[in-house]
Amino acid sequence: MSEDIILDIRNVTKKFPGVTALDNVSIQIRRGEIHGLCGENGAGKSTLMKILSGVYPHGEYDGTIIYDGKELKLGVGSIRQARDEGIAIVYQELTLVPNMTVGENVFLGKEPLENGAINWSKLYADTRDILAKYRLDVSPQAVVKYLGVGKMQMVEIAKALSEDAKILILDEPTSALTESEIDKLMAILENLRGHGVTCIYITHKLEEFFRITDSVTVLRDGKTVTTQPTSQLTLEKLVNYMVGREMRERFPRGNRHPGEVIFEVNDLHAVDPNETSHKVLNGVSFNLRRGEILGIAGLMGSGRTELVTTIFGEYGKITSGSIRLEGRQLNIHNARDAMRYGISLVPEDRKGQGLVLIQSILKNISLANLDQFSGFMRIDADAELVAATQQARSLAVKAPNLQARVDSLSGGNQQKVVIAKWLLSDPKILIMDDPTRGIDVGAKYEIYKLMNELAERGVSIIMISSELEEVLGMSDRIMVMHEGRSTRTLNIAEATQEHIMALATGIADELTPI
Repeated sequence: MSEDIILDIRNVTKKFPGVTALDNVSIQIRRGEIHGLCGENGAGKSTLMKILSGVYPHGEYDGTIIYDGKELKLGVGSIRQARDEGIAIVYQELTLVPNMTVGENVFLGKEPLENGAINWSKLYADTRDILAKYRLDVSPQAVVKYLGVGKMQMVEIAKALSEDAKILILDEPTSALTESEIDKLMAILENLRGHGVTCIYITHKLEEFFRITDSVTVLRDGKTVTTQPTSQLTLEKLVNYMVGREMRERFPRGNRHPGEVIFEVNDLHAVDPNETSHKVLNGVSFNLRRGEILGIAGLMGSGRTELVTTIFGEYGKITSGSIRLEGRQLNIHNARDAMRYGISLVPEDRKGQGLVLIQSILKNISLANLDQFSGFMRIDADAELVAATQQARSLAVKAPNLQARVDSLSGGNQQKVVIAKWLLSDPKILIMDDPTRGIDVGAKYEIYKLMNELAERGVSIIMISSELEEVLGMSDRIMVMHEGRSTRTLNIAEATQEHIMALATGIADELTPI
């Protein structure tokens, strides 16, 4: 093996009952490079990373892994062994202890001891050295729960690097970061590359591969499709490799013909119900037409999610303003009120707020609509099954059966289950908060087509997205928010990324209300 190859994965196959997750996968990763790993949900990325990080030990898969010149044979319960070997992973869901400091988290389980007690001076000094070496801008004494997501990400990286990681695996590291936090992470990765740390970078944001990686491997259906230098790839090529077919358009336009205005929000003001001195909405106005997709754009913290959760009755306390549906004033105090009026919300955090992960697909789809199947002291299980099956089929949820647990599904299929649950309530207004966050390009395309179909049937959709390309690609109009207020609603013909960002940052010359 060439000395510049630190990881040589040879013909690795991993099978589960009825499923081959990895099928003869071979990848070579060079020392000190940032190597992108991409593929649709279910392509085998997570399974491969679990093998490398010790979740699936040697003997539970076929094939050979040569790491730093010798065969990698991690034993049962070998996550600790993988870290000792210098292989660390930073997961999308952060694994920090919120009430502990940065230093305590970095050295958790390996605290420096002196005379049987923790040497706190050394712990914080060593933490400070690691943070300084890799230019991680966070204080060793800061309590983690008071940090933003971007800073927490830095702590996770510091935690991995504290064990002299030679290979650092980053799984969807930017899914919850702002643009400025993403810029900082990219600078950190450049610095790690300069220190000879090898990174495996996994993301569904394909443009990030072109920004930071040296080469990219594409997996599809558990097989290696290609490994190429990033400089030889284009976005179109990458998508084609991932989905196995040419996608002529990322954002299908459909055949939407928005009708009359049916929903109006006028000068809405609201406060945080737990801290009434804190305004979360400071004058939001917009309208929505029948069969329209209205995009909501704005920076993180602009009030986008606060707006839709307030409309849905689950967050802000409205202090003034009005919400009208088909000319009728709405008084929404909770989600049940909103549903009764015909409003549904696909939340931003599908795992935390949209699903009961340990329950079946069937139970998750029917959960918000049990009154449709309830009789005297019982649920009509047959009617529940028929309705859930119809929704699952119409959204092409990929699963062995409806009794499968939701946490066994890919991210894209989990999102389809959330959408199916809310479509079962037959909404007039469907609110979708970052509906394609953390899912692959193929699943995104399916959700875009579904949105078009719903709009063509007359469902009005409000879509929040952190990706400007998505907002521009799927919306009929775009309402931009800044610091809790609406700045302007743009027709799609006049909307550009530059114009939206100028309004979202408050630097536009024209900040007129709608």
